[in-house]
Amino acid sequence: MTRIVLATHNQGKVAELRRILGGLDIAGLDDFPGAPDVPETELTFEGNALLKARAIAAFTGLPAVADDSGLCVDALNGMPGVLSARWSGRLGAATGDRDAANLRLVLDQIGDVSDDQRGAAFVCAAVLVVPGGVEHCVEGRLRGTVIREPRGTGGFGYDPVFVPDGETRTTAEMPPEEKDAISHRGKAFRALAALIPAALS
Repeated sequence: MTRIVLATHNQGKVAELRRILGGLDIAGLDDFPGAPDVPETELTFEGNALLKARAIAAFTGLPAVADDSGLCVDALNGMPGVLSARWSGRLGAATGDRDAANLRLVLDQIGDVSDDQRGAAFVCAAVLVVPGGVEHCVEGRLRGTVIREPRGTGGFGYDPVFVPDGETRTTAEMPPEEKDAISHRGKAFRALAALIPAALS
């Protein structure tokens, strides 16, 4: 079985991908000391994911999977978008809890927005890069609403304030398997998984 490298040190993402792509040999960057830390300098989710996957495929010589994802809030004209992980800037870095600072900043920015105008989407671009071979990119989306205060302890990032359409729970209140079944990342990686056998043959 061909090992596939997920271009992240985030063990939560590695575990999530292993659940979604059950049966495939998935490794994270912790298994590859010296792997480059690739800055996300592109202006699209797809562009950032390709930067990471190409660099890790070149470094490891193995097929690499990478994703870039974020929260796109309607009232913020689609922001924080590709800046989701860095939305709070230096303030977030200084607090030592960037996720919490990012989340709080978004809530503050839409604090005066009415409940019926707080629509948003989680968006994920997932890519596969095979050294000397093909590249594939797919996208997954999950529509929902940003609530006013965090709820739940699961997930990460903006999960505690995002309620998917048709749900009453935040994605941080959902069991991992239920979240995976509907999440933007789950949709993107399941679509990518369908392309992997042919890409590796």
